[in-house]
Amino acid sequence: MTDAPDPEVRDNPEHSRYELVVDGYVSLIAYSPMPGGLIFRHTEVPEALNGRGVGGRLVKGALLDMRRRGLKVRPDCSFVAGYIERHPEFADVVGG
Repeated sequence: MTDAPDPEVRDNPEHSRYELVVDGYVSLIAYSPMPGGLIFRHTEVPEALNGRGVGGRLVKGALLDMRRRGLKVRPDCSFVAGYIERHPEFADVVGG
């Protein structure tokens, strides 16, 4: 596993979400601020991208960016929480 964030996963603070565009479709993690980090509330991957690992790539990129920025994540979204459970190397990013 690399510690470099996926350059295609981008924070879009104007819309309070991380985004990943694949084949013209936007996948996203909607978030809200909390002291010292963000609450990941909801993940959306367009149906056309299902089964291609896009959701995992999006979550990984967002978590790596949060780690790089020294911020914590509260995974209120079940998809993000499940990803973190399957990838305990991100436990250091969880807080709040």
